[in-house]
Amino acid sequence: MIDAGGLRVMKAIADEGSFTGAATALGYSQPAVSQMVRRLEQRLGTVLVERIGRSIRLTEAGEVLVRHAGPVLAALDEAEDEVAAIAGLRAGRVRLMAFPSSSSTLLPRALALMHERHPDVSVTFTEAEPPESLAALRAGDCDLAVAFAYDGTDVARGGDLDGLTTHPLLDDPVRVALPPDHPLAKADVVPMPELAGETWIAGCPRCRGHLLSLGHGAGFDPSVRYETEDYVAVQGFVAAGLGVALIPDLILAAITNPGVAIRPLDPPSYRTVHVVTTPDLERVPAVAATLQALCDSARSLRAPA
Repeated sequence: MIDAGGLRVMKAIADEGSFTGAATALGYSQPAVSQMVRRLEQRLGTVLVERIGRSIRLTEAGEVLVRHAGPVLAALDEAEDEVAAIAGLRAGRVRLMAFPSSSSTLLPRALALMHERHPDVSVTFTEAEPPESLAALRAGDCDLAVAFAYDGTDVARGGDLDGLTTHPLLDDPVRVALPPDHPLAKADVVPMPELAGETWIAGCPRCRGHLLSLGHGAGFDPSVRYETEDYVAVQGFVAAGLGVALIPDLILAAITNPGVAIRPLDPPSYRTVHVVTTPDLERVPAVAATLQALCDSARSLRAPA
């Protein structure tokens, strides 16, 4: 019932002592001020300004309204300033979730770009595998989710992507890590069927599923004896001769063990890295800027998918 314009007019009348003074202070015409007061009185069902000849004075109801107008208008002005800062990228918060193996290469570059371009925007980062990050996005607990899908699967792993927008960032080749004395350690390309008798080190559920899928396609069931999601540990196990493993290039770009031989697979295998958000969040300036930084970071690592 009470609008901000009416409150501003009432406060100006109280401050200036007349309709004419209020009109001058606000940049309105005097009839416009009178009309706004009449409209406010009609909405509230009582008289706010008493006219006595050429002078005016506030009624009790008008004084009550003016007493509350100051704090209310100050709060509205503060809110407008904060929203304007967010819209102008002078402030804002972005909650980012990404899978662990992206946090050593893709994410640091993107976060550094955001700090350079928009130092007043706060970007928080939490590690989470795609099922958890996509669930957090749907629940409103994050604004952007960096996820991946292996060839032949989708980023939601058969789940529902309705209401979400997906942007491909890059294709991430997957290679095989071998002990240095392995017979295939110096091969140009390693055929997957030739790894049938190997002991395997595997990581996250999606990564194990991908390994099993590749093995089945090559005619064997991979024997997974060691399980760890720490790729430093994975390479340590391989270097010690305990088995072989599949490692994405995003990891190898940041972490390599000199005691491990890395070779491409035949047939080639890869995973596609995506960033997922919602159409509404995409229109938030800070979220859009972070999305752009992720795209630029991916472009610097490899050609976009």
